[in-house]
Amino acid sequence: MAARRISSLLSSSATSLGRFSSWGRRIKSFSTAAAAAIDEPIHPSIQIDHTQLLINGQFVDAASGKSFPTVDPRTGDVIARVAEGDLEDVNRAVAAARKAFDEGPWPKMTAYERSRIMLRFADLLEKHTEEVAKLETWDNGKPYEQAAKIEIPMVVRMFRYYAGWADKIHGFTVPADGQHHVQTLHEPYGVCGLIIPWNFPLLLYSWKVGPALACGNTVVLKTAEQTPLSAIYVSKLFHEAGLPPGVLNVVSGFGPTAGAALSSHMDVNKLSFTGSTATGKIVLALAAKSNLKPVTLELGGKSPFIVCKDADVDKAVELAHSALFFNQHYIHLLQGQCCCAGSRTLVHESVYDEFVEKAKARALKRVVGDPFKMGIEQGPQIDNEQFKKILKYIRSGIESGATLESGGEQFGSKGYYIQPTVFSNVQDDMLIAKDEIFGPVQSISKFKDLEEVVQRANASSYGLAAGVFTQNIETANTLTRALRVGTVWINCYDIFDAAVPFGGFKMSGQGREKGIYGLSSYLQVKAVVTPLKNPAWL
Repeated sequence: MAARRISSLLSSSATSLGRFSSWGRRIKSFSTAAAAAIDEPIHPSIQIDHTQLLINGQFVDAASGKSFPTVDPRTGDVIARVAEGDLEDVNRAVAAARKAFDEGPWPKMTAYERSRIMLRFADLLEKHTEEVAKLETWDNGKPYEQAAKIEIPMVVRMFRYYAGWADKIHGFTVPADGQHHVQTLHEPYGVCGLIIPWNFPLLLYSWKVGPALACGNTVVLKTAEQTPLSAIYVSKLFHEAGLPPGVLNVVSGFGPTAGAALSSHMDVNKLSFTGSTATGKIVLALAAKSNLKPVTLELGGKSPFIVCKDADVDKAVELAHSALFFNQHYIHLLQGQCCCAGSRTLVHESVYDEFVEKAKARALKRVVGDPFKMGIEQGPQIDNEQFKKILKYIRSGIESGATLESGGEQFGSKGYYIQPTVFSNVQDDMLIAKDEIFGPVQSISKFKDLEEVVQRANASSYGLAAGVFTQNIETANTLTRALRVGTVWINCYDIFDAAVPFGGFKMSGQGREKGIYGLSSYLQVKAVVTPLKNPAWL
């Protein structure tokens, strides 16, 4: 139904396309030389050795013998064909994980030894950063500099963080009314089904696999069909580090088949999913209809970035640009393909005009191109489906009366590149202000006072994150407590430390990942009560 709604509302008539072209002529064009350069992409110097499923420590073909293509978003060309897992393969993977949990050494070995294996894996991953980053860039389209210098080190850090937690997980002694000794045990669930998205394949791999294994669980991981290669590669490294067979199984495949089979499997004890809100609802329903397995969900967002009247406009423009287009200290350069992108820029009326002009100028300077080239800020969108969806939303913005300040078209003639796009005069009832676009489209709106901006920011069905740019601590404190979101960044954005929890309010999800809060998603609490006879004290 949502797809039909978007299709009907965003379909472009000949008139609107003419208007779209007219806007393009009125805006300073992006570099044609740079656009031509991306038609000759760099071929990465890495060989694809593993495209099979990883089950019980062995690479195996799908039971059906099927495979599917994974595509280079720079060109649309096929990188490799990957084994296509479905119900039978999920059954095999779950059986291997169950045996590893019930009979294998993983949950029975000391937490310290589990920690050492995770640390050895982190060391191997760090050693192979170049190869892993090339796979991530080739399959996903994110700039190589981002993958190699920022994301892979963050993945390494996450595994070292949770390796450090492995031997520090414990219950408590609880005082009781009466002669009883009461203690709690924090126990692993057993088999965890983990489903990761395509925008941050390895980061989300670390957010889920790290705490799940540190707590002593076994795992069946389903990769996104758009980006399966890096997870397969690093899971091989995990086994080289000494991970016992069956503890970590990887199934590549599609949501309606492999994803649905994992979500509804009766022998999966815990589920964790990151993706769209629409798919999250399906995952939650399948989990409930099967064995009522608990589910952690990290879903969509339409995060407000609020620029207050006392803001330093130049700094605010750069930070807002970073929040949407992603050019930040930790996560950056990702074509707006992030659930917590600051895609609703709300600017106080006193600085609005200045902000819009500078935001437009900054977008026009953004460097788009082959992500394997140095200095590139923005690569292609993930695939043709997402590429077309973003362009439809851009047409919708124009047709709805928003002012297209920059961009709005394909960049170059090959691959899934889109010009950095900025809209001003965006109204809250427009689709570009309400829907998660997941692309390089900045929507700028005007507000009068804090009461108004809080009401409008909270009017969304999402509640993942928010950014606030102000020099006034009272304003910052007011907005921090008023905004109904899981994370508020004050005068910064997209700061993802291993110890900082992440998750959403409302339809942006349930549960938290990362930090100490991430451990609770993979542990059950058991109370143990024992009578005491003639205790010396209570």
